[in-house]
Amino acid sequence: MAEYTYSGRDEKGKMITGLIEKASENDVANFLLKKNITPVAIDVFHRQASFNDILQQYTKRKKVSDEELVMFCRQMYTINKAGLPLMQGLESLSVSISSGPLQECLIDVTHRLETGVSLSSAMGYHRHIFNNLFLGMIKIGEETGKLDNIFAQMGVYISRDIETKKSIKSALRYPSFVLSAMVVALFVVNLMVIPAFADMFSRFDAELPLPTRILIGTSQFFVDYWWLVISILAIIIMGLVAWIKTPDGQFLWHRLKLHIPIVGSLVNKAAISRYIRSFSLMLSSGLSMNKAIGLCADIIENEYLSFQIKKIKEGVERGDTLYRTHKKSGMFSPLILQMIQVGENSGQVDTLLMEVAESYEREVDYDLQSLSSKIEPILILIMAGFVVILALGIFLPMWEMFSIQQ
Repeated sequence: MAEYTYSGRDEKGKMITGLIEKASENDVANFLLKKNITPVAIDVFHRQASFNDILQQYTKRKKVSDEELVMFCRQMYTINKAGLPLMQGLESLSVSISSGPLQECLIDVTHRLETGVSLSSAMGYHRHIFNNLFLGMIKIGEETGKLDNIFAQMGVYISRDIETKKSIKSALRYPSFVLSAMVVALFVVNLMVIPAFADMFSRFDAELPLPTRILIGTSQFFVDYWWLVISILAIIIMGLVAWIKTPDGQFLWHRLKLHIPIVGSLVNKAAISRYIRSFSLMLSSGLSMNKAIGLCADIIENEYLSFQIKKIKEGVERGDTLYRTHKKSGMFSPLILQMIQVGENSGQVDTLLMEVAESYEREVDYDLQSLSSKIEPILILIMAGFVVILALGIFLPMWEMFSIQQ
């Protein structure tokens, strides 16, 4: 929606001016004609943003959650299944949901539909809510007249994505908490505990063991230059974040993520599973193979894998088979390659890939459930090393002083 200034003449020839919010200039003209006003000039109004407007722009929630999208898909499935007119259904839906970005989006989509554009084109103005896969599937639904099935499939697809993300967060919650606690403990020990023991040891005027001298030196550095430590850490973190946001940095980081011990294989399987399910879903809906692979490359959340999928698309466009192009990428297991080959020979690529996707998702669920048990031994070893170094540094001089006194 945008704001427009208009001027026109009514039935008596009187000049009428005003400000109105509509989706396009055609909407403004149609509105004026309905009011028996002949448009003379229609211009986009550029409002001077106030401080409150800028503040609201940054504080107002713009993102639509996956849960809201699932509910939207289910409601749209019901509307289309019941045979309600699309604009009437969207108007009712925009009124029934709570105010927010999704409601604003649906109101705008409804206005655009009134101008004669298709649903996929109207949704295309809100790509921050509907990704390429969603828009591509809606377009297929419009062409085939099966919007209800498309919305049902997208609801299931997004629901599976939600479950996978929740499982990953749940599996990483405990290791993240332990690592955070260790970092806090490291600062507390260096800033408060070790200085107290260092003060006590200095009174005995005895030569301290090497581990103790290292601990005291490290602690003294933290106490004297804590601001420098925090500054260096902040610069490193901000530098890494800025580098990752660059195309080359993002590409390399996404490639490195796939090779992180324990977690890398899980990230790779989750991404491959999403690609296979998306590819199968689009093929079963009637989308061409080249278009389906291109959309999969756009929606996958890993730039390195996206690059490999685009190479698969280029190979298919050159006339190569799905099996050979997927094998050349080196991304897929023998099971997937075998299923692709069998699917090509039998003409059932979408069906077989859906079975592979479900098999991969079961593997991802199993890996997520066992992730904590794989990480716990590493965390225990790190904590044990931390305790041993601390114990040696503090208790060795105490034992030596005790033996000297005896």
